[in-house]
Amino acid sequence: MLDQEQNANELPAASEHEGTQLPYVIAVGASAGGLDALERFFQSLPVQTGAAFIVIQHLSPDHKSMMGNLLGRYTSMPVLTVEDGMLIEPNRIYLIPPASMMSVSANELHLRPKSPRGLALPIDFFFSSLARSHGNRAIGVVLSGTGSDGTRGAVAINDAGGLLLSQDPESAKFDGMPRSVIATGLVDAILPPEELGPRILDHISHAPIERGPRRSASVSYDRESALEEALHLLHHQGGINFRDYKPATVLRRIERRMQVRHVPDLENYVRLLDGDTSELYALRRELLIPVTNFFRDPEAFETLAEKVILPIVRDHSENQPIRAWVPGVSTGEEAYSIAILFSEAFDKLRRWPDFKLFATDVEQHNVDTGSAGMFSESIAAEVSPERLERFFYRRGNHFVVKNDIRHNIVFAKHNLLEDPPFTRMDLVSCRNLLIYFRNDAQERVMRRLQYALAPGGYLFLGSSETVSSVQQDFSAVSSKYKLYRILRHGTPPLEPHSPVSATRTTGNRSGLRRLRAHSDAAAIDAGQAVLLRSYSPVSLLLNSQQELMHVFGDVSRYLSIGEGSATLDINKLLPGSIAPVAQALLHKVSVSKEAMRSDILRIKLSNGETERLRLVVRHVPQDGGDACLMLSFELEPALNSPSGDESVQTMDMSAESADRLETLERELAVTRESLQATIEELETANEELQATNEELMASNEELQSSNEELQSVNEELYTVNSENQEKIEILNRLNADLDGMAKAAAIATVFVDHDLKLTRFTPEATKLFKIREADLGRRIDDFTNLLDYPDFFAELKKTIHDGDMLQREVPAANGRVYLARVLPYAVRPGTPRGAVATFIDVTTLRDIERMQAVLDSLPEHIAVLDNSGRITMINHAWRDFACSNGDSELTNSGLGSSYLDACQSSAGTKDAKYATAAADGIQALINGERSQFSLEYPCHSPEVERWFVMHAAPIQHPSGGVVVSHIDISAWNRQPAPSDKET
Repeated sequence: MLDQEQNANELPAASEHEGTQLPYVIAVGASAGGLDALERFFQSLPVQTGAAFIVIQHLSPDHKSMMGNLLGRYTSMPVLTVEDGMLIEPNRIYLIPPASMMSVSANELHLRPKSPRGLALPIDFFFSSLARSHGNRAIGVVLSGTGSDGTRGAVAINDAGGLLLSQDPESAKFDGMPRSVIATGLVDAILPPEELGPRILDHISHAPIERGPRRSASVSYDRESALEEALHLLHHQGGINFRDYKPATVLRRIERRMQVRHVPDLENYVRLLDGDTSELYALRRELLIPVTNFFRDPEAFETLAEKVILPIVRDHSENQPIRAWVPGVSTGEEAYSIAILFSEAFDKLRRWPDFKLFATDVEQHNVDTGSAGMFSESIAAEVSPERLERFFYRRGNHFVVKNDIRHNIVFAKHNLLEDPPFTRMDLVSCRNLLIYFRNDAQERVMRRLQYALAPGGYLFLGSSETVSSVQQDFSAVSSKYKLYRILRHGTPPLEPHSPVSATRTTGNRSGLRRLRAHSDAAAIDAGQAVLLRSYSPVSLLLNSQQELMHVFGDVSRYLSIGEGSATLDINKLLPGSIAPVAQALLHKVSVSKEAMRSDILRIKLSNGETERLRLVVRHVPQDGGDACLMLSFELEPALNSPSGDESVQTMDMSAESADRLETLERELAVTRESLQATIEELETANEELQATNEELMASNEELQSSNEELQSVNEELYTVNSENQEKIEILNRLNADLDGMAKAAAIATVFVDHDLKLTRFTPEATKLFKIREADLGRRIDDFTNLLDYPDFFAELKKTIHDGDMLQREVPAANGRVYLARVLPYAVRPGTPRGAVATFIDVTTLRDIERMQAVLDSLPEHIAVLDNSGRITMINHAWRDFACSNGDSELTNSGLGSSYLDACQSSAGTKDAKYATAAADGIQALINGERSQFSLEYPCHSPEVERWFVMHAAPIQHPSGGVVVSHIDISAWNRQPAPSDKET
């Protein structure tokens, strides 16, 4: 039966949160292998989602996490490391810091240190906190990781009405966590990481619209009709009548499934239920969430142990069995918790009576899970280390209940509302089940529980439940923890008109027709039963182990049930006067396969009367199975009946008993000798095994503790390793970029450490230093070089020591000149410095400077033009003449200005013809139409008359260009009428 973890005072919280409309919060749990999944997950999400994302990982407490930097490369959302008290804002990613446990309250994140001892489960812890805080606006996502962290918290999110998603195990590097949460059967979608993000956005966009306080009568009727149809489908196809549950509870779960399946209204969802069996069973599972844990409400269980269990054990005699019942057991945690308390009480009082605990639930899957007794490692947060060690053993990532606890518990399927209750129970624990039922169903359940209790028995209820309907029949042992003791035993819980029968009466007429079809067969069966009762002897059908299988007739006067454990062994049920005779007959017939009967026996009945009868045993063969035996009690009037079976042989009891006794004595003597030898061997072996067992237990405890620590460390190391791998990838790309840049720059560069050992160099450095790749790690002063730089090694050491940059020009033996720069560098602060030396070839620059100096030393005005006529170089004489003739800023005759434009701008002046001739001549040189050009022209100033000869010639170089010179010939040509000549 349903055993929800959520108690009554938590139920209003969900609706309260829904009213305040907290933002959607997506909690993402990941462990080993989670970095890749997280990158793919966030890469598929837009920046504006309207939701907050909180990432919970297993992080090493000894390493600084780089997760923020790594995730920041795959999303534009801000990535923040959580601090205590930080407010949650939409469109942000929050990361749990190392060595912390994180929880959420309303819209605020809280941190507390992670315990260094024991198993920490930060994902479970946060998921459970988020479910309590945000209700149906909580979304849980479980990604790659080992172990089962997140499983119990995921169940809490589903119980609160939130969405639960898991990474597809096939796409996970480690599938332990995804498979564990998928095994709960509560996951709403199983997808690769890149598809989880769009699925979340789809869920948020289909959030249910708040229902207004008023609805029209027709809408209300349609909705109630649809709800009734859904309940009908759940009952007749799912097998459980949820009409006994509170409508608000049922409707809330239905609305969650509607949001998951994107169905707009209840009517369409009912159509989906009618056509999709998998959705019907998903809804059924939603309503029967197996949310429970060990020792829930620890103080309540401590009170139960002290005030109930200890008195029960103390007051029971050794041969009086103790019986307990846990209805609605879910997956078994509560049943095992109570069994553990009884075991501790037995040890404390040094009494070990027979103990049976019946654990029942309406869901067969829950019964099977509880019966297996295997639980995830997350129960370490609920069960103390001492109890884990004593009552559980570890198998992989799970804890398994030991046999000395498991064999005391009987798991069975049982519907508390419809099936007959158990009886003679010393303790019944029914916690957090009644709160989900209607009032009338609660009262029916309480009557059943009252009937199930033995006189003086105890009842244990949940914190929000009460015995109000039968309060006069119970006394409170602890009102705070809902422990009660029965005062008056209840009557059998017979409900003349249950909801089940009511629904059956409303069935269609086809059911009545089927009943009529079976009426003839029922009449025939009834007639045969009358004949058997009237004319056949009272008989017992026994199996091959002589255990009772079926009874024909009234055998109450021949059988008796003794005190102690119940048994079906016929030898213990028959009266002592006929039991030996029956035993001998049964043995003989089982060997000979022939019917046998006894002599006439006289038996005294319980009412004082005496009967004469004969025992008859017949062999009953079976096809494909063990044969059975039929034991009949034939009364004296039937002994002389002519219809008696003459083929049945009468056994001589005296002779048979003597032979049987002799055989048994021989077997007994041999058995005694064998038993004595066996006992001696067993005592010796037991001592050896006991010593070995103690050593193994000690070793196992040490190994178990070490294994837990290693597993935790392994997960943390894997997370650190994933981050390091990501950094290595980044460094590899940076390395490739640096190598490419060094090759493109073609600059000779060498790197040395603080001992002048080579750590890196560029290919161009091999032209100056006699080094190769294999020389890395050797001192640089071991190699010869082409540099005329005797102080190079000394300056390297000085730079490393002082941290100052040095720069100088250095000639080399290859005729080149290099600009040498020596700079210090350190890998990280606080570590010894190294140095990097670069050698830039400046030979061409020096040649240009020399040529400029040569031009500046000439008195002629010289300029160099490119192929477009722009000035690229001038000498001092040109610059001085331009400044003294009105172009002090060199606007028209400086570097970058167009010489052709300057000539053409003189049009309309008295020198227009000379300027035009000069421009045409230079253009012809540029076009390759002339080999040289000369022009003699006047250039008078107000103070003096001047004449110049302009000479231009093409530059013989692939880049082309023209060199122009102006020579002052005023001293040669002081004539009154100078002649102008052009060549």
